[in-house]
Amino acid sequence: MNISRRSALSVTSAGLIHIASSDGPLGASEPSRSHLLVREAADRGHTDIGWLKSYHSFSFGRYYDQQHMGFRSLRVINDDRITAGRGFPTHPHRNMEIISYVLEGALQHQDSTGKGAIITADDIQMMSAGTGITHSEYNPSPTESNHFLQIWIQPAMKGVQPRYSDNKVTSDEKRGQWKKIAGPEGSDAAVAIGQDASIFATRLDRNESLQFTAEKQRHVWLQVATGQLTVNGTTLHAGDAVATSRPMQLDLKAEQATEALLFDLG
Repeated sequence: MNISRRSALSVTSAGLIHIASSDGPLGASEPSRSHLLVREAADRGHTDIGWLKSYHSFSFGRYYDQQHMGFRSLRVINDDRITAGRGFPTHPHRNMEIISYVLEGALQHQDSTGKGAIITADDIQMMSAGTGITHSEYNPSPTESNHFLQIWIQPAMKGVQPRYSDNKVTSDEKRGQWKKIAGPEGSDAAVAIGQDASIFATRLDRNESLQFTAEKQRHVWLQVATGQLTVNGTTLHAGDAVATSRPMQLDLKAEQATEALLFDLG
């Protein structure tokens, strides 16, 4: 990573992240990358049970890290790979907004609301667990592996009626721009979630640039799904992330073909 290691990370009870640099107080003239938290892919938790290989950005299952329990309402980003013909058997969830974002292959979903679908990299899927729901997720291909991001967001209200939705989001809609794939009810997002949170996706070609402005009192987490990005002078590879709780502009440049997700959180 092209960023100074001389920094101390602290997390407040409200979930705000601060980075204090040992080079001295952060001033207005300092580069904006000084205000970025970097979460390296290599530092994530890891699960390998044969048919499933998963990397956890935040504490999950047997992986526990008190410094990485989530970011605002964003509770889980699992980078999952499922072998052909295998998957998660039926299991329960409660009070969580669960989003599946396929990067390669296909993912078959079935839940206790009676809904089911096979989604690919041109789809976005959301399940609001609410009062309680059971579901299964499988790789339906007999030959090809699956790669997807499993995302959990804590809802603003507990005990709501469970629901399921999916929608088509093509590569062209994400090409060179931010496409809102999930967001609050009534927004222009592809699927609605019960939280003041929006998820944007983009696909960038090599040397292509893109910006995002983190507004005051908003909190941004940027996850590199595939490829390589430079963000405000910091080089990020697949699985890496940066985050900020300060108003600032994020300047992205793709060093190679890249797919990334950005979480704009209240």
